[in-house]
Amino acid sequence: MKPELFSIGPLSVHGYGLMIALGVIAAVLVCERRAPKFGLEASHIFNIAIWGVSGGVIGAKVMYWIVELPAILKNPAILLDIGHGFVVYGGILGGILGGFLYCRLKKLNFLAYFDLVMPSVALAQGFGRLGCLLAGCCYGRVTDSWFHITFTQSKIAPNGVPLIPTQPISSAADFAHFALLLWVAKRVKGDGQVAGAYLIFYSIGRSLIELLRDDPRGAVGGFSTSQFISLFIFIFGIGMVMICGRRGKKAGTTA
Repeated sequence: MKPELFSIGPLSVHGYGLMIALGVIAAVLVCERRAPKFGLEASHIFNIAIWGVSGGVIGAKVMYWIVELPAILKNPAILLDIGHGFVVYGGILGGILGGFLYCRLKKLNFLAYFDLVMPSVALAQGFGRLGCLLAGCCYGRVTDSWFHITFTQSKIAPNGVPLIPTQPISSAADFAHFALLLWVAKRVKGDGQVAGAYLIFYSIGRSLIELLRDDPRGAVGGFSTSQFISLFIFIFGIGMVMICGRRGKKAGTTA
């Protein structure tokens, strides 16, 4: 896999960035198409995406700083490396906060838009994991199975070694997650339940894929940092599904 796909003059196109861009575009288009079916205004989707992506980038970076705090205390220069070091869970939480702030500003029903957006987030993550495959990050453990991938030009993953293909596995799971949430969206009883289902399914999937990964990650006791966070996200998602189901469906766009 090539981290840098091609160059046009001084401009280099990197696989990871391209996949992230395609994922965001696909997510926005799907949201805009689905919004009218739920009585929501598609005109807000682009702005929610901007606020969500901005909050996601900030959240992913802050979470990385928290996870790597011991290393940062030893080497504060790590804080100057803005282009590297992000944690997906921080991005998810930061993105949710960004969307929440926009909905509060515009007096929109946050839970209704939360439900609309989260299937598209899973879709975008599917593209993002393909970007991980191109970059060589988030790689798996060494394996002797026929089902493996071998990097030859990665600056992150070990080259010339058969590894569990965690990136395409994660990508396929994210696309399946997207389809599952679309199915759930047709059967929920209250605003917020689709978002709760996203948190439940993602936390389970992330905990399982962590067992196959071998890239450098933080740890809390016997769990990876992501598995530890997943426990709380899972519990919160269960609570959302139950509480929002009891409250029942609300109207579309007013707070």
